[in-house]
Amino acid sequence: MPHSETTLGRILVVDDQAANLRVVSALLTREGYQVITASSGQEALARYAETVPDMILLDMMMPGMDGFEVLAALRAQEPPLRIPVVFVTAAHDRDLLLRAFDAGVVDYVTKPFLPEELLARVNAHIGLKLTRDRLERVAREREELVNLVAHDLKNPLSSVLFASDILIHDGCKPERVPRYLQMIHESADDALGYIRHYLESRAGERNGTVACADLGATLEWLVERYEFQLDARNIEVKLSLPPARAHVAIDARVLRQLGENLVTNAMKYAPGSELLLAGRAGAPGYWQLVALDRGPGIPAAMQRELFKPFTRLQQPEDGISSGLGLSLAKQIVVKAGGQLWYEDREGGGACFIIELPEASEPAHA
Repeated sequence: MPHSETTLGRILVVDDQAANLRVVSALLTREGYQVITASSGQEALARYAETVPDMILLDMMMPGMDGFEVLAALRAQEPPLRIPVVFVTAAHDRDLLLRAFDAGVVDYVTKPFLPEELLARVNAHIGLKLTRDRLERVAREREELVNLVAHDLKNPLSSVLFASDILIHDGCKPERVPRYLQMIHESADDALGYIRHYLESRAGERNGTVACADLGATLEWLVERYEFQLDARNIEVKLSLPPARAHVAIDARVLRQLGENLVTNAMKYAPGSELLLAGRAGAPGYWQLVALDRGPGIPAAMQRELFKPFTRLQQPEDGISSGLGLSLAKQIVVKAGGQLWYEDREGGGACFIIELPEASEPAHA
């Protein structure tokens, strides 16, 4: 649950004395914090389950379930407790305070407390916690970007490697050499295009361009780009084009990338079979890009894991698959307002469907 723009953070205050709850709540609320209160250990656990706070001010000595038991219960939960806990206590027993630190508290305040002291400790620990949250969010975003770029570069670089390997080993007829050189050039251009796309997206330099891709042109591009790789794996390609003006609301390069993901999956998992690439109408206001093969399909037990990160159906021959392909593809499609799913193909095989909203008008270059 996101914080309100007017609050500095969310604090759970636990104390069995109603007067203490009123005083501390008023003090923290005036400072700009959102305050949640609990008058017992059991109520504290219930409030925590409803909304995870940024910090807990926990009375150490309470009847029934004391502060130590509350803390132990919170630390035993999944996911484990990761927020700062400050004990509020009237005790000055050194051994008791050492026990509190051993239990996982980060600080303590003694009763009766000075408002300035309480606020200073709260501000310090909330600040550290929110800073850590921001750093973790940045780290996650960078990891996601690295995964996306690495995944997007793998297909064009694999095409470059395939074509250059054929040329180096004189593995094609002379009349095919220009086509392989064109494949190398176009794949390298795609790789640079993906890099530019992510740099521009992060810098906010899309210049207000309406995302739009021609579904039929994308299918034709996929057949042309992967013609030789599919032939090398003895995969017969059939193409079923949509009506001429089937445009979907997604960047054209990104749609090609999504289609490549489905084609390369068919090459890995369904060699020697038929591959049908089709464009067709989906739900009202949507178009579908469909890839159907005649391979072994996907067992029902594995279908539930299909779109989870780092899931692989089998070890790929090239040894470089991260298992991120379908997971990232689904994220991209959902972000564009569509859906990506799997169905068993009637008569045997696999069927992957990308459904995207129809674009109101083609984007102009």
